[in-house]
Amino acid sequence: MVNYGYELLEVCNKRHISICEYTLEEEAKTTGLTYEQVFEKMRKNLQVMKSAAEIGLNNEIISISGIIGGDAYKLNKYLKEGKTLTGDFMVTAMARALSSSEVNASMGNIVAAPTAGSCGIIPAVIISAGEKLSLTEDEMVKALFTATGIGIIIAKNATLSGAEGGCQAECGSAAAMASAAAVEMMRGTPEQALNAAAIVFKNILGLVCDPIAGLVEVPCAKRNVAGAISALTTADMVMAGVISKIPFDDTVEAMYKIGKKMPSEFRETALGGLAITETGLKLKKQVFGK
Repeated sequence: MVNYGYELLEVCNKRHISICEYTLEEEAKTTGLTYEQVFEKMRKNLQVMKSAAEIGLNNEIISISGIIGGDAYKLNKYLKEGKTLTGDFMVTAMARALSSSEVNASMGNIVAAPTAGSCGIIPAVIISAGEKLSLTEDEMVKALFTATGIGIIIAKNATLSGAEGGCQAECGSAAAMASAAAVEMMRGTPEQALNAAAIVFKNILGLVCDPIAGLVEVPCAKRNVAGAISALTTADMVMAGVISKIPFDDTVEAMYKIGKKMPSEFRETALGGLAITETGLKLKKQVFGK
C-alpha cells in the first residue's frame, strides 16, 4: 500500500482505477487471499454495520452507564412525523450514526471503523448514500474499501486514536474516510475523493477528545452525527466542483501536529473540556459514585 495520498493518486490515475479497486488489490496481496475472499470478509463488516445502524431506530438502546440512549429512536420517530428541516435523507443518516454509537455504548456488536468511538460515521454515510443512490450491496462493500484506503494512509502518517490526537483523529478520520467513499459512490474521481477527505479534516482540526466519565458516550455519540453530516455535505461540495486548496496529505500532517501539541487533558483522559464541567462531573458521580 502506498504511503501518501499523492502516491495513491499517481497509481490510480496511471492505471485508470478507483481507490477501492487499488485497496482491494493491496489487501489481497497482503493477506494472500483471493479477491473474492477479501471482498466477502468486507461484506461481513457491512452486514454488522447495517445491523448496528438500524437496531436503534426501532428500539430504545440504553448504554450500560445509562448516560445515553434512545436518541436514534427519537430521531426516527421524528422523521416519521414528517416535520424535519433537513429532510428524510439527512435525518435518517443522523439516526443511523446515533444507533451505532448507542449499540457500542450498550456493549453491542459494532465495527470499530476506524475506532469504536467513531463507529457510527462510516455506516451512516455508506448505508444512507447507498440507499439514496440506489446502489447494490456490492457497491456499498466497494465503498468500504475506499474508506479503508484513506484510513490506511491516515494511520501511516498520523493517528486514528483520540488518546493520541484528540477527537479530530477519531471522528475526523472517520468522516474523511466516509466522505471519500461517498464521492466514489457518486462516481467521483480519486482526486475528488481526496479533496473531500481534505475538506473534512480542515473543518474538524483541533477538536478535542473530552469524554464524560471517560466513557465513549457523551459527547461522542453526537459527534458521530456531526461527522456523518460533514462527510455527506462535503461529498456534495466536491461533486459540484469545489476543491480543497490544501492537499489531503497536508491536512493529515496538520492534524497529527495539532494532536501532538494538545495537552493530555484533551486527549481522552476525561481531565478537561466537557468532562470537567459542573454537569460533566455530576454525570461522572452518577455513574461511578463517590
